[in-house]
Amino acid sequence: MKLSLYNRHVAESEEKVAETLKTQHQELSKAQTFDEAKAFVNSLQRPRKILLMVSAGKGVDAVIEQLTPLLAAGDILIDGGNSHYQKTQERHHKLQEKGIHFIGMGISGGEEGALKGPSMMPSGDAAVYNNIAPILNKAAARDQNGNACCTYIGPEGSGHFVKMVHNGIEYAEMQLLAEVVVLFKNQGKNPDEIAEVLSNWKASENSYLLEITTEILRKKKEKIG
Repeated sequence: MKLSLYNRHVAESEEKVAETLKTQHQELSKAQTFDEAKAFVNSLQRPRKILLMVSAGKGVDAVIEQLTPLLAAGDILIDGGNSHYQKTQERHHKLQEKGIHFIGMGISGGEEGALKGPSMMPSGDAAVYNNIAPILNKAAARDQNGNACCTYIGPEGSGHFVKMVHNGIEYAEMQLLAEVVVLFKNQGKNPDEIAEVLSNWKASENSYLLEITTEILRKKKEKIG
């Protein structure tokens, strides 16, 4: 299966984005790059499988509106952004009327996940998911047992609902860690001392956010001059 990359062309703002991305990553050396939607869509094998990575909101609707006239019944659109689950449900039913399948998929992993594999939460029609599961599983991160960090969540919108809950938990932990750091600072502890306290918590309460907070506290500013 061939891979095609597309990003819109905006003069003096977004030019040759897909081509530049290809040159920066050796694993994309065989990918085709486009900055024109019709050529991009025509390059894909049917049924087409297109993953949208667009900021949630009107941008997603704009891209769907642009692509829909170029697609055929049976093609699959996957929204990998942080869309609201109710909007995902609306888009699913609207595209269903045209015979186009829509998968709402929460994705977690940030920049590191983009390079090494993310955790994915796809939802929509189960048969459509089964069609794209081999591709998603190959791209996903692996757990400690070597299993893909990707599983079918349920009906349309449920994948983005789970991602919403995930984000809520994540942001709450970020806020708690920030408040803990402030409390320790008010007690007179310096960043290294706070990092040592947090590091001791890892034995029983470890998390990715706890680890990076500890690393940030231990980071030293480079001297200038």
